[in-house]
Amino acid sequence: MTFSKEDMARRAAAEIVEGSIVNLGIGLPTLCADYLPAGDGDVGHAFLHSENGLLGMGPFPYEGDEHPQLINAGKQTVTVLPGGSTFDSAVSFAMIRGGHVDLAILGAMQVSAAGDLANWAVPGGRIMGIGGAMDLATGCRRVIALMQHATKDGEHKLVATCTYPLTATRVVSRVITELGVFDPAGDGFRVIELAPGVERAQVASLTGAPLW
Repeated sequence: MTFSKEDMARRAAAEIVEGSIVNLGIGLPTLCADYLPAGDGDVGHAFLHSENGLLGMGPFPYEGDEHPQLINAGKQTVTVLPGGSTFDSAVSFAMIRGGHVDLAILGAMQVSAAGDLANWAVPGGRIMGIGGAMDLATGCRRVIALMQHATKDGEHKLVATCTYPLTATRVVSRVITELGVFDPAGDGFRVIELAPGVERAQVASLTGAPLW
């Protein structure tokens, strides 16, 4: 038994400190918005940031309640909480590069034991451009990788050294996968938590670096 995508998003949302500014990457990380605890005020537990120019993002809208002009960086329709604000992308990236975003939860293709992040290109694959990933990885105060533990072919994604093009070096502080929660420890990955029913030996066989 492993964590479902919803379990992974819920576990990642538990890492969000109340009152913090958080950027959710495209794909699986966007699900975290649906699992934030209720805040004390109208703004909610945390301020969700999108690099296309939005602060105060709420959960995904119900069908029929979508607004075509309210979208996240992945072009998905979103909601805005009371007190939320919109601005141009130049201001948004100034927030990121200026160190004003507390946490980024990003997808990843590979994470190394040193905390290096590769999440924008697969060698030999189609190159779509790095987008805002490099700015987020280096500008946010903390980075969590939310990802599948291995590829469909069983190729390691938690590795000793990344073989994919790097997004940033030594930036990932925690990795959450369907198998558990792990911290890059320099020479391997420290096991913080395993998903219910997952054995350590199973994780070790799917990890390309030692487990501690």
